[in-house]
Amino acid sequence: MPHEWVLALHIISLVCWFAALFYLPRLFVYHAMADDEISNERFKIMERKLYRGIATPAMIATLVFGVWLVGFATEYYFAQGWFKTKLALVVLLVAYHFACRQLMRQFQAGLNTRQHQFYRWFNEAPVLLLIGIVVLVVVKPY
Repeated sequence: MPHEWVLALHIISLVCWFAALFYLPRLFVYHAMADDEISNERFKIMERKLYRGIATPAMIATLVFGVWLVGFATEYYFAQGWFKTKLALVVLLVAYHFACRQLMRQFQAGLNTRQHQFYRWFNEAPVLLLIGIVVLVVVKPY
């Protein structure tokens, strides 16, 4: 498959992954504010479907297409400082993804102890990672 197609698929999957990572913690905000069983159960279903049906497949696709892209010019990428920093941010993003899973499981088990304000702040982390990743890839500052 040509480089351009792999790049396009990488960007598409990245957009889907970030969309899910922006929305899932927003669901946590509303879930933490829910005070009735119907809403609580509805949020559990929405969170599970978003995480399993969109976020995780999009993460896997992003990583697969990213590795594929690096395979086109491995020596070049690993010689670049910006790329190594980008990889570190991607590792943090994957950790954030799995932190979302842990929080979702707490909600699923009825064990959430955090208030909606925590999730409002938690929701900002992927924004910072996105800014860093995009700046590194586009600007290549070092």
